[in-house]
Amino acid sequence: MRIGFDNEKYIRIQSERIQKRIAEFGGKLYLEFGGKLFDDYHASRVLPGFEPDSKIRMLKSFGGDVEIILAICASDIEKNKQRGDLGISYDDDALRLMDVFRSMGFYVGGVVITQYANQPSADNFRKKLTALGIRSYLHYPIKGYPHAVSDIVCESGYGRNEYIETTRPLVVVTAPGPGSGKMATCLSQLYHDFKRGISSGYAKFETFPVWSLPLNHPVNQAYEAATADLNDVNMIDPYHLEAYGVTAVNYNRDVEIFPVMRTMFEKLLGHCPYASPTDMGVNMIKDCIVDDEACRIASNREILRRYYAAQVEAKRAGMETDALRKLELIVKRAGITSDIIPAIGASLLREKTTGAPAAAVELQDGRVVTGKTSSLLGAAAAMMLNALKELAGIPDSLKLIPPEVIEPITEMKINNLGHRNPRLHTDEVLVALCVSAVTNPAAALAQKQLDKLRGCDVHFSVIPSSVDEKIFKRLGMNVSCEPRYEISKLYHK
Repeated sequence: MRIGFDNEKYIRIQSERIQKRIAEFGGKLYLEFGGKLFDDYHASRVLPGFEPDSKIRMLKSFGGDVEIILAICASDIEKNKQRGDLGISYDDDALRLMDVFRSMGFYVGGVVITQYANQPSADNFRKKLTALGIRSYLHYPIKGYPHAVSDIVCESGYGRNEYIETTRPLVVVTAPGPGSGKMATCLSQLYHDFKRGISSGYAKFETFPVWSLPLNHPVNQAYEAATADLNDVNMIDPYHLEAYGVTAVNYNRDVEIFPVMRTMFEKLLGHCPYASPTDMGVNMIKDCIVDDEACRIASNREILRRYYAAQVEAKRAGMETDALRKLELIVKRAGITSDIIPAIGASLLREKTTGAPAAAVELQDGRVVTGKTSSLLGAAAAMMLNALKELAGIPDSLKLIPPEVIEPITEMKINNLGHRNPRLHTDEVLVALCVSAVTNPAAALAQKQLDKLRGCDVHFSVIPSSVDEKIFKRLGMNVSCEPRYEISKLYHK
């Protein structure tokens, strides 16, 4: 797998860029952090070589100069809004994030509840924070936000919000998800700092889109594919082009809000330090791309995975979605075909030859391994064992787990646990493999190959079980599938 990104260089020059921005504002910066602060697997998929924890490592280079504030919208708490990737509510995720940040040695200054209008669930969440010893602050809705600047930058607007007492030069404002009020929190703090005679500034940290890459570069197109359900659109920044004569890429929400931002800065500081929305960012991604072609290939693969995922969501919903239609346009515009992920064609061919659901994985060196459905194993489990044997150099004819070990498990599933499908899922096969490894050296050798599956593409000819999908994702594999169920029925758990 080709490396396209210099991760160590990124950590170094990104921290230098932020440090310079802090100095430009007199030693204090509110940094709105978009996207994931850690576990950024999208970035690692489209920029081979980017480590999922790169941004956290970059912030660690600031030592004790970093303070983290979490923003969460009161209406999201009231609606019990869920994170799609984790399946937990935003308020629970705020607690999870604080645990993670603290475990990494960061100081968490508190939680700001934005758009607060006496929502009962928000009140309960604040009581919970207080009981846990976590400081919380309330920010209120402002009539006419964000366009009525005179009603915003005043005592009855930002002035009404509770001031967050911060003590560090770099204040990172992050959130469980989009629309949490990060930017408003930063600007409210600028207003209160200005009243107190404190010099401070605002900047935006967005990994994507990459402003210095072309609009239709696959890395930027992959970002648009990833946010297809949010109606984000990559576009040329007209303010940057007018100010500098240089083409830069931004996205619609920042371009639309910039005139308001500029007016706010002028009212707060007497001038706007930025000539364009792109100027507000501190993105240094392009400077660290060392193999553009590798990043293009990886990004096109990610677009295709997103397209398959959208097809599956449409299948589950029973109707086409706007996200699917948008992804169809991106795929067509980029000229992407399914053969860029060899596992797709291999799984469909294996299904055609066996007459049953199949799976395939492309290993890191390009070899493709398949698995078929049998009486004892599902296609995912069979493919997993075949891949481990291939990686370990074990003959295909050698059984890693003898049938006499598998059969009692299938009998227990049917007779004792009430399952209808006797075939083993991937998690059950991995446990059985561990048991066999105690007495079988080949099984022990196969088990040691699991780390080599990280980053590999796996494709299913049908929608896999949630158990199998989760196992492959936990192993760091990229999962896609055809938008159809193995069994035709009305209810699919």
